[in-house]
Amino acid sequence: METNGTDEVEKLKSKLMSAWHNVKYSWVLKSKTAFSRNSPVFFFYLYDDVVTGNVDGFRKDFTSRVWLTYREEFPGLPGSTLTSDCGRGCTLRAGQMILAQALLLHILGRDWTWSETWTSSAARRLVATVEASIQGERAQVTQQPLCAAQGGAEEADSYLQEAYHRTIVSWFGDGPSAQLGIHRLVKLGMTSGKRAGDWYGPAVVAHILRADVTDSHSGWTGSHCDPQGLNSEAASDSRAVIILIPVRLGGEKINPEYLSFVKSILSLEYCIGIIGGKPKQAYYFVGFQDDSLIYMDPHYCQSFVDVSTSDFPLQSFHCPSPKKMPFSKMDPSCTIGFYSKNVEHYERISTELSKILQPSSKEKYPAFTFMKGHGKDYELSIAVEKQEWPFIGDTRKAGTTSGDFVLL
Repeated sequence: METNGTDEVEKLKSKLMSAWHNVKYSWVLKSKTAFSRNSPVFFFYLYDDVVTGNVDGFRKDFTSRVWLTYREEFPGLPGSTLTSDCGRGCTLRAGQMILAQALLLHILGRDWTWSETWTSSAARRLVATVEASIQGERAQVTQQPLCAAQGGAEEADSYLQEAYHRTIVSWFGDGPSAQLGIHRLVKLGMTSGKRAGDWYGPAVVAHILRADVTDSHSGWTGSHCDPQGLNSEAASDSRAVIILIPVRLGGEKINPEYLSFVKSILSLEYCIGIIGGKPKQAYYFVGFQDDSLIYMDPHYCQSFVDVSTSDFPLQSFHCPSPKKMPFSKMDPSCTIGFYSKNVEHYERISTELSKILQPSSKEKYPAFTFMKGHGKDYELSIAVEKQEWPFIGDTRKAGTTSGDFVLL
């Protein structure tokens, strides 16, 4: 009886927390952020059109990013009776968003944007495409029924892109079976002494994401998860990689000397954002204008969406409006992310970062450094079983990790 009473108390606390966060953050979502027309906006790359008053391209691009927020009424988190992550999971959600952005780049490319014109009936038809893709029949599906139904190759390609978009979102579903869902992340956090409801820092989340990818990817084979063909037989220079780098940009507060550093990082073509935020409040930083950071906010509690259904609604997975925050309010602890499509891109990243990381007269040491060689040369390698993953074709090592960097 006592256990049942405790469970009921926890459920009540969870519901009250969800209601409080809805009241606290809903007005923020509905309010509009002011952007200056006199300064350029950096959002994964420069938007000059904002200066001339044409902001439609920027807003459409922003809305196309996958937005992952607090949810309520989902299946209980591992080791607890919690059915909501309100007030607890903001850093995990920010980590999910940075990984989702890497998946969008890897599978759909940087120029892809989401169209909200897809109807429920069109969504149901996507299931046939996805299921056929899992079985390795993507070519037949797209070349025959889609072309006939949509009227041409261009429409068929758009149809297939939406199928992959929907599949990517489903990987972050709020249930035990979702490969990159909150339940999997919480379960992996338990192996590091964390419990459901505990707070996670950006560095811890980076390592949890790496562990989740390593743990999940053995079942992610086939064209469904590897549409670009980056499998174990791919050429060595065509492997893609995500790099997550936990850093601390100051002591108790952010060091203002790092403002230009953060701007330079966010303006790089290969940067996929920063897991950061304000103290005890995580955001996903995706760009900046002047001295303000542009971010996606996970602090909005939404209802659980069953992504296993054929036509689950996508609107709640896309943020309708960007938000801004002064750089001075940024917490010094953060994790910077990069996506490299192949070895050539990695070399470019290394070259660009070497310029940014040059110590100034005020800074004796760079925020981080790139070293040539292999993790094993520095005793950083971790023995893992031979597995396959669509990002990395090298099955000799699924990843390398240390306190300074994480390779997915």
